[in-house]
Amino acid sequence: MDAETSLLPVQGGPVVTILILLSVVATTFILAKVWQFIRLGSGGQKKSEQALALLEKGDVAQTLIMSRNQKSPSLSLIAHVTELRQKQMPEDVLKEESMRTARVSLVNLGKGLRPIEVIANVAPLIGLFGTVLGMIEAFQAMESAGSQVDPAVLSGGIWQALLTTAAGLAVAIPVSMIHSALERKVEMEGANLQNVHDRLFVIGHQKPQLKTAATGTAK
Repeated sequence: MDAETSLLPVQGGPVVTILILLSVVATTFILAKVWQFIRLGSGGQKKSEQALALLEKGDVAQTLIMSRNQKSPSLSLIAHVTELRQKQMPEDVLKEESMRTARVSLVNLGKGLRPIEVIANVAPLIGLFGTVLGMIEAFQAMESAGSQVDPAVLSGGIWQALLTTAAGLAVAIPVSMIHSALERKVEMEGANLQNVHDRLFVIGHQKPQLKTAATGTAK
């Protein structure tokens, strides 16, 4: 096999180069998502439960102090709904606004997951494609050599071809595992948002005086 015209040189060729680039892209998205979750802070679910407990007791002022200007989507939702309730927004309109806010927060949490998923799914296929190209090239070389086939040259070509499959799997396996972990985190945040949304309106129906408690007009 001619090394200068080979589609798959010893280092793996253009296919492995593509896989390396994909791994860099995946790493960039993963780091961005990890940083996003770090900025949200830890213990968001516990803090949202504490804020809801305060709201259930009628302590609107303390609830707002605890939940206002927070990075956590659930705490932000509590503050947003509580503030709008003080402005006498009708409950049906407030419920729609709460759902809209929760959906926007969930979409923002899920941003960047799709490219990671695509890379995890595509990397093995690209590696397999490189292997197919390498095997075609190896057998073309065997055909050209006729009866003078050098087994060392043939095995070297096959080894190079299989290298791309290994590279594809090496990219796909960790990316897929990390994607699953990040997706699980988003699902947990979504479940917490749904719980907070439901609790806010249960509390609102139980304690209608919350609508005016912050202004001191309710006793």
